[in-house]
Amino acid sequence: MSLGETMSNRYLASTAAVAALAVVVLLTPASAIGQAVTPAAKAATVGKSYTPPRTADGKPDLQGVWTNNTVTPMERPKGLGAKEFYTDAELADNQKRERERLDQNLEEGRPTEAGTAADVHYDFAQFGLDRSQAKLVWDRRTSLIVGPEGTMPPMTPEARKRLAETAAKAKGHELDGPENRPLGARCIARANVGPPLLPAAYNSNLQIVQGAGYVAIEAEMIHDTRVIPTDGREHIASSIRQWYGDSVGHWEGNTLVVDTTNFTDLNPFPGAQNLHVVERLTRVSPDTILYQFTVEDPGMWTKPWSGELPITKINGQVYEYACHEANYPLANTLRGARVAEAEAAKKAAK
Repeated sequence: MSLGETMSNRYLASTAAVAALAVVVLLTPASAIGQAVTPAAKAATVGKSYTPPRTADGKPDLQGVWTNNTVTPMERPKGLGAKEFYTDAELADNQKRERERLDQNLEEGRPTEAGTAADVHYDFAQFGLDRSQAKLVWDRRTSLIVGPEGTMPPMTPEARKRLAETAAKAKGHELDGPENRPLGARCIARANVGPPLLPAAYNSNLQIVQGAGYVAIEAEMIHDTRVIPTDGREHIASSIRQWYGDSVGHWEGNTLVVDTTNFTDLNPFPGAQNLHVVERLTRVSPDTILYQFTVEDPGMWTKPWSGELPITKINGQVYEYACHEANYPLANTLRGARVAEAEAAKKAAK
């Protein structure tokens, strides 16, 4: 199994996170922090004028190993209001702070708050898994989610009630058994696999392979592959629900459009019962795919919301992420709960 997975299950038992960004301007291909950013006008011109290579069956070639690693958050920080883009100077300052953060982390260790999940989790940088130790794509966008709000829309009253009832039912039973643990801790499913295809905390890489009538997207973390037919077929029956939904695709010029329905209500957005995601993948340069998505569920949010981010080509390959191999933290978490219960029973009997 991957080193990251061996260590990270301790973290997955308590927390999970994803981050993302949207593309207007990109770093030149490199892994270093703080390199120059391509001007927005040039990036837009490249996207409009670029003609992607073709596969043997004449479709735009999206194949290769890619990354969507970023520091830009999913939702815009509140202090930025409706500000959608950083200035050049602000972006340079963000890059400088990220570089300084990593340097301090490597020299002094990661600063954490005592008693938090981060405090007991291993230091990513110690194992070369810090986000800035891999290739980063910088962008002037202040959030992955586009638009003046830059955040997910409010939940509907029905959704808030439904989630509150679910939480109340689960309270006090979080450690009863493996079925009560998060999907990620059980190595069943993780939201970054998509759709929408979002960056992971680390190992934020993916591989795209194409064949006649199909496109396959494999996410390194958690090793799952979405096989997307592009032969015009309909969605499966609505009564069939799957962890990553049912995806069907078609080509609109140079863009792969993927329509996904039939999700469970547990992944990728717990509580969403009728999730519908539309993705658009457009190769805008030899090293960049523009990834755009729209999410909707009238029973979950008051309106649809959209985002975009670049997927950038990297050298190398995707390695096996054998999540459940040596997944000791799941058993240890439950064992710890049983020990605590036994100790509490002894005290009560005195």
